[in-house]
Amino acid sequence: MPYYSYGYGAGGAFYADAVYWIALIPVLLLSVYAQIKVSSSFNKYSQVRSRRGITGAQAAYDVLRAHGVLDVAIKPCRGNLTDHYDPRDNTIYLSENVYNAPTVAAVGVAAHEAGHAVQYAVGYGPIRVRAAIIPATRFGSQFAFIALMLGIVLYIQPLFLVGIALFSLSTIFQLVTLPVEFNASARALQAIDENHLLEDDERRGARKVLTAAALTYVAALLMSLLQLLRYLLIFLSRGGNRRSRR
Repeated sequence: MPYYSYGYGAGGAFYADAVYWIALIPVLLLSVYAQIKVSSSFNKYSQVRSRRGITGAQAAYDVLRAHGVLDVAIKPCRGNLTDHYDPRDNTIYLSENVYNAPTVAAVGVAAHEAGHAVQYAVGYGPIRVRAAIIPATRFGSQFAFIALMLGIVLYIQPLFLVGIALFSLSTIFQLVTLPVEFNASARALQAIDENHLLEDDERRGARKVLTAAALTYVAALLMSLLQLLRYLLIFLSRGGNRRSRR
């Protein structure tokens, strides 16, 4: 018996694939747009020197100090847009074109990463949830594909369902990441205002950089949700196909 009709159910598989590919196009376009927007916004405002001459490292320090967080290290790192906060060593790492750069983009990005450090310091709920599910998410990402493929090839519905559950962990992680990123940007912009790190027109540039970065997380979540939906539709079509053969 042909694998396609037995493994998926011809009608159900066609429906699942049709839904997936139709929805995939706008999600891919959003993802590409977000990446282009991040790059273009960062490059544009990396050429705009802040009138106060504050570097990324200084901005990160000012944001931390404004929230009473004084035990976080700030260090440079290599790469482009590799800026991040690492809770394991309580350090903010800023890329070379952010750490020492007195630009609008550098201030915005550095303040955002400082926002993450503040989240950990104050015990912000969503970031605690995200940190707690990281081990499960890593496990799920390693074994989800194996369970899904074996479930399809061997037609073992319970194993396929396990694969879906493991894959859903990454979707949950992406979902929790959204409020974490939005909140870090909100903290950054608030600190920029309260500490007068940028002038009003410069602040708009920093907001554009952070908004573009947030779009990448939205696109990642939509892509993960779409893939999860496809697996669920396949699972349901296989179950219906099996019942119709009885």
